[in-house]
Order: sequence, then C-alpha cells, then structure tokens
Amino acid sequence: MASEAPRRGGVAEVAATFLVLGCTSFGGPIAHLGYVRAEVVDRRRWLDDAHYADLVALAQFLPGPASSQVVFAVGRHRAGLAGAIAASVCFLLPSALLMIAAAYGLAALDVRRAGWLHGLTLAAAAVIAQAVWSMGKKLCPDRARITIAFAAAAAVIAIGGGLVQLGAIATGAALGWWLYRREPIEPVDDAGPEPGRRSLGAVALVVAIALLAVLPAIAALARHQLVDELDAFYRAGALVFGGGHVVLPLLRSELLPRGWLSEDAFLSGYGAAQALPGPLFSFAAYLGASIPAGIPAWLNGLWCLFAIFLPGWLLVGGALPFWHDLRRRGWARAALAGANAAVVGVLLAALHATLGDTVRTNHDVVAALAAFAALEHGKLPAWGVVLAMAGAGQWLL
Repeated sequence: MASEAPRRGGVAEVAATFLVLGCTSFGGPIAHLGYVRAEVVDRRRWLDDAHYADLVALAQFLPGPASSQVVFAVGRHRAGLAGAIAASVCFLLPSALLMIAAAYGLAALDVRRAGWLHGLTLAAAAVIAQAVWSMGKKLCPDRARITIAFAAAAAVIAIGGGLVQLGAIATGAALGWWLYRREPIEPVDDAGPEPGRRSLGAVALVVAIALLAVLPAIAALARHQLVDELDAFYRAGALVFGGGHVVLPLLRSELLPRGWLSEDAFLSGYGAAQALPGPLFSFAAYLGASIPAGIPAWLNGLWCLFAIFLPGWLLVGGALPFWHDLRRRGWARAALAGANAAVVGVLLAALHATLGDTVRTNHDVVAALAAFAALEHGKLPAWGVVLAMAGAGQWLL
C-alpha cells in the first residue's frame, strides 16, 4: 500500500526529524535503518515499507555508508535536494561534534563498562527486531519470499561481510524476477524525478567516478596536506561496502603510514566512536581533528568528514532518479519483490548478531522484550525507548 502522506514537506521538518535521529540512533548502520524506518514509515508515514526497502536495497548496492545514504534519499523524497542535504547534515552533526570533542581529549574516557552503553545496545536490538517483524509482515507475504528472507539471513550469518549482503540481495532480486515476472504486482505510487533530474543524476555519477580517478594525481601535483586528506578520505568512502566497521582498515592504511596519527590515537578514537549515536563514518571527524594540518583542529575534522561522505552522497544522489524510474517497470517490481525479501533477511541476520553480542542474562532478555513491546505495541517513539533503556542499563549491567 502506498503512503497516504503528501510526497513533499518542509526542509525544517526534515531537519528537525533527522537531528533527533542523529542524537538517538545508537547501535551501528543496521540499527540506524531500524530507527529511521520507525520514524519515517511508522510514525510520520512519509513513505511505505516497500519504498523504504527499495531505498535500503539501493544503498546496499552502492559503496559508502548505507544508513547515511538512506537518510539522504528519504530527505530528498520528502523535501527535494535541500531536504536531502538537511537530513544528511542533521543526522551526522551530533556524532561529528562529539567525535571532534573526543579529539580534544574525551577519547581518554573509558566507556567500555558503562551501564548506559549496555542499555543502548539492548535498545538497538529491539529497534532491529521491530524492523524485521514489521517489514517481514508486509514484504514477505508468501512462502517464496519467506524462503528468500531466511536463505539470505542464513548466508549472511554463515559467511558474513558486506559483499555477502550485496550478493544476497542480488540473488533475491534474480529469484524475484524469475518467480514474479508474469504476476501482477501493485504499481508504485511515486511522482518520480523532477524534470531534468536524470541529467543532474548522470552528472553526479560522472563526478563521483572522476574524483576517484583524478584525486591521486591532483594530490601528487599539489603536495598540500588538505588535498592529500581529501584524496585519502574520499577514496576510503568510495571503496567501502558494508558500513563503518569495514572502513577501519582502509583508513588505517591511509593515515598511519603517512605518520599523520599514532596507532594508539587511532584506536582510542575508534573505541570512543562505538559509544556515540549516528553514523560510524563520523569517526573521520575525530581523525581530521587529530591530524596536524595547519588549520584549526575542528575545521580539519569537518573537512575530513565532508571528504569521506562526499562519494556516498554523489552516488546515491546520482542513482536515485534512475532508480525511481526503474522501479515503476513490471519486471523491475518483480525483481524488487525478491530483493526486498532479501533485505528483511539481512536485517534478520543483523538481529541475530546483535542478540548474540548483547543479550547475556535473563534481565537482558526481559529488557529487550519490553523495549520491543514499547515500540511495536505501545507505539512509543524510538528516541524515548532509547533514553529509557540508557537509564535502565546501569541496573542491567
């Protein structure tokens, strides 16, 4: 069923929504997708589950931070390009500012035993569980799609990695096309790209690829640290599938051999990033603020943050006009039916991993179930559940 809400809204509304999400979305990229879905699908009804799953599938196929790319796409859907920029900036701003603060000294704090952090991880598990349950009911209505979802989950659990997630969704799309290519599927209710948007999308895709190719040569000629940083962080953001944890070795190989940062400083900042809300790619703000660059530390942090997110924004912004046009076609809707079922499976695998890492005692089980019930049956906002679980975490640990 298509969303009943109007397709367009105000930029201020988008900014306020994603600022709250940026302050309260803990637990990593898959959990972020659950928080965003709870807000924009369940609570605000800006789009429906099928459309949201389409955006998740697109983000999984593109390199870069998947949850942040979905945020960009939702912002664009609601309020155009200005909405996409507002959503992206507001979603990452809280974690970016905290990471810059960490570079000034907060990284020395030991948060590994903090009870509130344990409560936040349980809240993230509940959010993922609600996303799996709600999306599964709508996107896996028959035996074939249920099978695709469980097969995708089994593959991701057994093998792991961003490329396996990508392969599972691609396989789901192929199976969906084969199974549903001759069956009527509900048309997509979407006004589509604005006039001329596809040409701008093509330009964005060309720029994204061109920068990846020419920035090393420009950096070699310029011999300026800010250009070197742009090259290093842009390349890291452009070549990563699978989220923030996968970007860690790329960033380490770019920064440490140049002598920009020590191993201890790198790992301390990464440890601090685990306790903060928002995208893990915001770790780039800490790195930039920790690198001596001849400009204020906070400014260099924002520069590196911009560099690592830029390729993801260009790629998803460039692909969206073609994606929205593609998803109207019958054969593409059949493929997306299978891909969306696989997305549910990927989320199910993430729930399995989160529960294994987080739920340790009977008290944890009760708390996670209570958080799930508050979200699914009590219809409480995700940020309220997050705050409540953070408060309960000290008692649970």
